[in-house]
Amino acid sequence: MTDLLALVSNLRRPKLLIRAARAGAMGYNRNRDLKRVMRLAEPPSPERALNALIAAEAEIEEVRRQGQATYSFARHIEILIAMIGEARLLPRPQGA
Repeated sequence: MTDLLALVSNLRRPKLLIRAARAGAMGYNRNRDLKRVMRLAEPPSPERALNALIAAEAEIEEVRRQGQATYSFARHIEILIAMIGEARLLPRPQGA
């Protein structure tokens, strides 16, 4: 779990993406937003969700870097918001 948290906190993305995601994360509602972002009927555990979101974000980041016309800024932000929200739900390591 610590690896997941480290991965999320060490993401290097454009400042505009990160600022938008942080602002959106304040209104994150897991039941509403995660189901929509992951396109699932029921949300998985935070750890499983975060793993899937990390993979989805890596894919969309690659599309962004390649400059493909299919890139969606809004979708990228939705995924980042969900990543931040799910990371907040993970138990923190002892002594942290």
